[in-house]
Amino acid sequence: MASSFRIGRIAGIDIGVNYTWIFAFFLITWSFAVGVFPPLSPGSSTLGYWAAGFIEALLMFVCVLLHELAHSLVARSRGLNVGSITLFIFGGVSNLQEEPAKAGTEFYMAVVGPATSLVLAVVFYAVFLIFPVRTSLTAVTVFYLAYVNLSLGIFNLIPGFPLDGGRVLRSIIWGATKNLRTATNIAAGIGQLFGWLFIGIGVYLAFSGNILNGLWIAFIGWFLNSAADSSRRELTMRETLRGVHVRDVMDPTPACIGPETPISDVVQQTFFQAGYRAAPICQGDKLDGIITITDVKKIPQEKWTTTPVSQIMTREPLYTVNEDDDLGAAIRLLSAHDLNQLIVLKEGRLAGLLNRSHVIRYLQLRQELNIPEGRSVSNRPSSGGASTQSSDIGTSSSRATTTGKHSS
Repeated sequence: MASSFRIGRIAGIDIGVNYTWIFAFFLITWSFAVGVFPPLSPGSSTLGYWAAGFIEALLMFVCVLLHELAHSLVARSRGLNVGSITLFIFGGVSNLQEEPAKAGTEFYMAVVGPATSLVLAVVFYAVFLIFPVRTSLTAVTVFYLAYVNLSLGIFNLIPGFPLDGGRVLRSIIWGATKNLRTATNIAAGIGQLFGWLFIGIGVYLAFSGNILNGLWIAFIGWFLNSAADSSRRELTMRETLRGVHVRDVMDPTPACIGPETPISDVVQQTFFQAGYRAAPICQGDKLDGIITITDVKKIPQEKWTTTPVSQIMTREPLYTVNEDDDLGAAIRLLSAHDLNQLIVLKEGRLAGLLNRSHVIRYLQLRQELNIPEGRSVSNRPSSGGASTQSSDIGTSSSRATTTGKHSS
C-alpha cells in the first residue's frame, strides 16, 4: 500500500504500517482506556487503564498480523510470492504478487486466516479462565483479546468479497463453474451488498446517538463496498490486457541522457519540449539510472545549470520490466510503488519507457476501436515468459483482514 513505512521482516516477508494505522491504534487505546476497562475493572488508576488500553491495541494488531501471516505462509507453500504485509486502519492486508491459479489454492489460503483468529480466541479465553479474579485489569485485557479474535474470525467469514469468507465463496463457485470472472462477479456483488448493509447500520446507529460506533461501522461498509468494486474492475482489467505485452504500449525511443548533462538541459529539452516526466541516464549502451521531475524538484533552480544529473538521479531502487512482460504485471508494479514510469529492458539494455499515460491512451484506443478482451493489437510474437528486474512486482491481489473494529 502507498503511504506506508516498513517496520520489520518476518519469515522473509516485509511488514509495513500504513499511516492510517497510527490513528486506529490511538483510537482503540483511548476507547479501551476510557470506555471499556473502567466499568469492567474498577479501582485501577488512570495510568493503569491507559497502559492496559495501549497493550490491548498493540496485541490486537499482533493478532491481525498473525492472521495475515497465516494467509501469506500458506500462499508461499502453494508457490505464490508474497510481497509484504501491511497493517492499516481496518486491520491488515497481505500483498500477493499474483492471484492463485487454482480454486483449491484460494480456498486454503482464505480459510486459514479466520481459522487462525478462532484458534487465538480459544487460547486467550483459556488463559482468561486461569485468573482467580476475573475482574482484574489483566484478566479483562486477556478476555477482550479472546473476544476480538472471535469477532475477527467470524466477521472475516462473511461471504462477501474481498473478506476471507468471500474468497472462500469465490473459490467454491470458481471450482464449480470453472469461470473465475463469474465467481468474482458473484462474490464481489455479495460483498457490495454487505457493504451497503453495514453503511445503513452505521448511519442508523450514528443518528440514534451512538456516533462513534456508527461511523466506524459505516466506514467498514464503505471499505467493503469499494474494495469489492475495485476487485471486480481489476479482474476486468486483467482480462482486457490478457495477451498484451509491454512492447505493445511503451515508447520505444525515449531520450537517453548522459550523466554529465546539466539539470537545466533536461528540464528544457526533455521535460518541456519533449513532454517527458522522466528520462533514462546512460553511459554508452549501459543503463545508469533515471531522472524524474521529483528528483529535479529537490535541487534549487539557481543550481540547475551547474548541477549534472548524475548527482540527483535515482540509481536504487531502479524499477524495470522486460519488453516481453505482461502489461498487467507492469501496471501492478506502477501501482504498488506509486510510480509514474518504468524503464523497459531487452536483454539487459534499454528498450523503451512505459508510463501511466501510455497505458491510459492504449486503453482508450482499445475501447474506441472495440478490440475484444485478450487480443493484442501487435502481431509480434513474444520471445519468452514474463520477468521483471525489480525488487517487487507489486500486488495483483491483496488479501484484506479487517478488524471490524520512485514517483514523479
